[in-house]
Amino acid sequence: MNLSQYGITQPKILRNLVAAQLYQEALTHDNASISYTGALMTTSGVKTGRSPKDKRVVEDEETRDDIWWGNVNIKLDEQTFERNRRRAVDFLNHCPRVYVVDGYAGWDPDWRVKVRVVCTRAYHALFMHNMLIMPTDEELANFGDPDYVIFNAGSFPADPEIGSHTSPTSVSLNFRAKEFVILGTQYAGEMKKGIFTIMNYLMPKNGVLSMHCSANEGVNGDVTLFFGLSGTGKTTLSTEAHRKLIGDDEHCWTDKGVFNIEGGCYAKCINLSSESEPEIYNAIRFGAVLENVVADPDTRKVDYCDKSLTENTRAAYPLEFIPNTKLPAVGGHPQNIILLTCDAFGVLPPVSCLTPEQAMYHYISGYTAKVAGTEMGVKEPVPDFSACYGAAFLVWHPTRYAELLARRIKEHGSRAWLVNTGWVGGGYGVGRRMSIKHTRAVIDAIHSGELINAPTVTDPVFGLRIPTVCGEVPQDVLIPRNCWTDKAAYDAAILKLAEAFKRNFEKYADSASPEILMGGPK
Repeated sequence: MNLSQYGITQPKILRNLVAAQLYQEALTHDNASISYTGALMTTSGVKTGRSPKDKRVVEDEETRDDIWWGNVNIKLDEQTFERNRRRAVDFLNHCPRVYVVDGYAGWDPDWRVKVRVVCTRAYHALFMHNMLIMPTDEELANFGDPDYVIFNAGSFPADPEIGSHTSPTSVSLNFRAKEFVILGTQYAGEMKKGIFTIMNYLMPKNGVLSMHCSANEGVNGDVTLFFGLSGTGKTTLSTEAHRKLIGDDEHCWTDKGVFNIEGGCYAKCINLSSESEPEIYNAIRFGAVLENVVADPDTRKVDYCDKSLTENTRAAYPLEFIPNTKLPAVGGHPQNIILLTCDAFGVLPPVSCLTPEQAMYHYISGYTAKVAGTEMGVKEPVPDFSACYGAAFLVWHPTRYAELLARRIKEHGSRAWLVNTGWVGGGYGVGRRMSIKHTRAVIDAIHSGELINAPTVTDPVFGLRIPTVCGEVPQDVLIPRNCWTDKAAYDAAILKLAEAFKRNFEKYADSASPEILMGGPK
């Protein structure tokens, strides 16, 4: 293969190697090893998570009026981007070999985007082999020029003295050049989320809703979307034996229905067990990538509870490793939309029915909570809001995505639900985490239609309609105040959370309709 059109002329080029070949490359050149179940184990170096403060987007005539500029999309001038690109290409030219992965983002042929990844680590190539949709031999032979190119020179630092850079890490995207450059970080998730950011620009521009959510399908073809931030159960709850998995993280909703953007899953592994998440546990086998896990050096058995390298341990595997995956990964229009939150204050109900206005409000808010130990300095629960449950990857203003979601819900009669997988009986340190058994019972009741006509009571603070009967879930758990010993403490905690919602929403109020504003706390 020839990469001279990008200025890459020196290294050996290895294009679209299969998993076995990439294993050999990683074991020989990348200090990787093999787990006892056959997965490729490796580390990402110093960076074990994304670097959102180092993300930059080039401002030009095309993007100037489109992009939601600010802390999420920090401006970069074209000259600095070009210097980053030259730095990456120079590094790639000094490597003995580079790996190329050509694939697609998007299972719907009408909307798929051709992506080319150029990288120096075999594990990065295997990761993207899993996360992109791999072309057939015929499609690869006729692949032609890609729509977007990722230059991953993450082993080499950026120059922190140029442009708006503040560190040796730079993740920069140029929509006009259709190029994405990575410097100073080897965390594989930067490539995955870079593609999602691209889709988050292209799709809404054409009236398609791009979404940070998982999706599955029932035996009758009913589709459910699960929105949620990390730790809320988005991957776990969408991966279950009696429903087909469409995807665990990134989707689009078109006039025809939904499609998965990705060819694989990137699941968190911390505390993973065969009992709680058997489908994910069994998917970690030959062909999967285990990132930043700790294993016994003799037996190669992984300790999924060990977070000495990072709490953000990950596994990347192809969709087909989940036995009940739907391929091609497309589905009809969603009947149910589930907004997941992990409320560490213990005041939100396990499940509540949302009006369209409440759905928009909570979608734009994107609430969950950080608990002690998740970040330096966090000693007690802290509200955490991320617009559209994925602010770090949005390109347009959040209301653009919310308006598209509202339109789709109205057109197709989808029902919206708020599901809390956090604490009951008190906040973090006092109450207990909602059991996965009870949460699954809530999801089953949504899918069966049991909750549509269930009796409800209305919470006076958030205005949520709370079902008082839901399968095997105890009634006192369904109404949070009932399972708090100290009722006054509950009343104070829910008012505190409501005020946090209001403060967070102030930055969207000018762009939100009066109907959406009515969906917030009373």
